[in-house]
Amino acid sequence: MENITRLLGFDFGLKRIGVAFGQTITCSAKPLCTLKADSGLCDARAIANLVSEWRPQALIVGLPLNMDDTEQAITQKARKFSTFLQNETGLPVHLFDERLTTIEAREQIFRRGGCKALEQTQIDAVAAALILEGWMQYRR
Repeated sequence: MENITRLLGFDFGLKRIGVAFGQTITCSAKPLCTLKADSGLCDARAIANLVSEWRPQALIVGLPLNMDDTEQAITQKARKFSTFLQNETGLPVHLFDERLTTIEAREQIFRRGGCKALEQTQIDAVAAALILEGWMQYRR
């Protein structure tokens, strides 16, 4: 897998962007945090801090698509976000189909006994972890 071992994954959203850390040795990921976003834009310092702390070798951004493979209005904004990440970090950025990850994230949190208050703050980071794990499985 191109000697990539550490990854940061992003579940892009207009109000929130979930972040997860993953590593390819075990093909596993863990939710980290959720960044506040304003129309899909987040603080570049927050990204820099995450990259400095976790030292990823690549970034994975979930690409929102419709079930019929067509793009949504938010798809282009996710592409712009991936370009922003690449420009800010200098790291390779890969897009990965994120369909159904939010639904799966909700189900995982519910199975763990999550309540509504926690669910809202954790769902995006859990979805980011699912995106990372999906990308790693796809790349195997």
